[in-house]
Order: sequence, then structure tokens, then C-alpha cells
Amino acid sequence: MRFPTRSVLPGVVAAVVLASGTAACTYKNSGPESGGQAAPAARTGGGAELVDGSRTKVALVPGGAHPYFQPWKAAVTTARKTYGLGAVTFDETAEWDQQKQNNLLSTLAARGYNSFGVFGVSPTDINSTFADLRSQGFPVASLGSCPAGDKDEADFCLSTDVELAAYKASKAAIEAMGGRGTLVHLTGNNVDANTQLRIKGVARAVKETGGKVKLLQTITDIDTDLQTAQKAVSDLMAAKGDRITGIVATAYNPAVAAAAAVSTSGSKAKVIAIDDDAKILSGIKQGTVTATVVQNPVGQAEVGTWALALLQTKQCTVRSPGVEVDSGSFVVTKANVSGYDKARQAKTAELKQQFADKILSCG
Repeated sequence: MRFPTRSVLPGVVAAVVLASGTAACTYKNSGPESGGQAAPAARTGGGAELVDGSRTKVALVPGGAHPYFQPWKAAVTTARKTYGLGAVTFDETAEWDQQKQNNLLSTLAARGYNSFGVFGVSPTDINSTFADLRSQGFPVASLGSCPAGDKDEADFCLSTDVELAAYKASKAAIEAMGGRGTLVHLTGNNVDANTQLRIKGVARAVKETGGKVKLLQTITDIDTDLQTAQKAVSDLMAAKGDRITGIVATAYNPAVAAAAAVSTSGSKAKVIAIDDDAKILSGIKQGTVTATVVQNPVGQAEVGTWALALLQTKQCTVRSPGVEVDSGSFVVTKANVSGYDKARQAKTAELKQQFADKILSCG
């Protein structure tokens, strides 16, 4: 997912409060556990307790079809029940096209949706889309990606720090390789700002080995679909398989393809994948995949929807509009594959408290 080069606010423990300025917010889920309108509740603390979200209609709009976004569907539906929102939807265009995404957003606004969580197609053009939505009075979250450059016209961005995630993945690969050998990096669209940041993260980890690990090749533009990734990995293994000690895949389809190729070829290359596709997790349990770095799409959708509702009801504002927050990344190995989601759930709770204490100004 896209993430710009400037730093993000890290997670903070739940007990943190601001020492000065506007009082920190508290939060409480005031909505019913299943369906219906949230019961009215008195504001407590700084007011980050949603009083009545029944008029809030949230649309989560990815840039196009991709497995990464599928957890958003269930998360936004759950958020509707938890917070008593008026309506929610998950909608995506058939193609990754910024104009088509803009048209979809306009259609959703015409249908009454008044809060938007968006993964922009174009990292350079999405800011104009965000600015247009906000000019109409709609709160906007940049979810799963932040615009390229030094400015974000969304109210806030909640996204993986992809450079850090790629660095973690590479460190895990290098450790599994015994600290030496040749590494291959498989990733996504070369012109994507996210891809460039992932390349930087991998390069940083390799450089730290002092020459003991060589980056044999970086292969980009192979995350279009699984078939494209499978062909690229098959060609790689046929040409250079005997020279490869480790593979770090920082895009979804290449990760699945690499895991399958190593398993069927009998290669001893250590594979570090991304995300928690069932095939990847099965590979970790069987030992054909060494580790994976999972992200937090559920936390992005859950916390993003809650914060959008607080902004739409005007109970809260964002202290620093355009602020960027790392939604978290987690290294999963055979040792923690069965329980890693607990850490992700804890991070989501921490993110919610971080928004209440440091990101939002309420009351």
C-alpha cells in the first residue's frame, strides 16, 4: 500500500494522554451489539464517544479489486452494528482507474453517503479527489495508502508504513539465510510510490549486512494478477534458482507464487511473504514458507470508520489535518502463526486509543 516518505505517528499505549493543549479524548462503543441506532449517551472526557451515528453513512472505496481489501467488507459491516451507523457500503471499480474511482465516489455521494474511506488509485492525483470531497463537507480518510509527496488533503491517513514492513521482511529473510547469500525481491508496480518505498526498505536491510548478503535482483510489475506473478517466478527459478538463497515478496500475488514455486521445485530458498493468505499460512506451518509480514486492513477499516463517524457528526475534529498513522505490520513465523491475530487486535485497540488521545480533538 502507498506510504509517503515523511514520518508517521507511531502507536502509543492506551494510557497516554496529552500533557498540554486540548484535553485528551476518551472513547466508548455506544452503539448496540447488533443492528439499529446507537443509544444516546452523554459525552464523557473529551467526547470521543459517538452519541448518535444514525445519520452517518460511510463508504469504503478501494482503488480496484485486490484480495487485500476483502477484510474491509466485514469490518465496515461490524462497525455499522457497533456504532449504530445509518448505512455502510464497500464498493470498488472493476478497473484501477482514477477517473472511474472519482465517478464512483460522486455516485455514492449522490446516493446519500456522507463519509468516505478511500484507497486512491493515483498517488499523485488523489489529493484533488480528497479536496473535492472535503469541499462538499464530507470527512475523508485515506485508508491503506497515503498520497505521494508531502501533502495529504484527506482528514487523516491510516496505512501501513510499507518501507518499515519491507525492512522487517528483509531482516527476517536475512536471519533465515544465516546472514549471508543472495536475496531476490519480488514486488508490485514500479511507478507506485509504495513500491519505491519497499525497495528502499529491502535495500536498507541488505546494506546493514556489510556485503554478506547480495541483492541479486528486484522484479517489479508482477502483482497485476496471480498468473503474471506465477510466470515471473517460474522464469526466475528456471534461470537463477540455484543461486537464490532467499526470496522476499512485498506484494500479494508474488508472495503466493513464490511460496508455491519453492514448494514444488524443492528449492531451499527461504521465502518471506506478505499478508496472510491461507496458502501462505499453510506454507509456514508446513515449513515451505519461513515467515510473512501481515498488515492490518481490519484495523484500518474499523478505526477509520469510527473516526469518520466522529468527524461527520462534528463531535470531533482532527488536530493536524492530513496526519499519517501507521496501522501496523507484524512478522509471523511458525512460532506464532496460530496466535498472531491477537497482536493485530491489540494494535487496533491501541490505534483507537491513539486517535482518541492524540489525533482527534473532541468535546
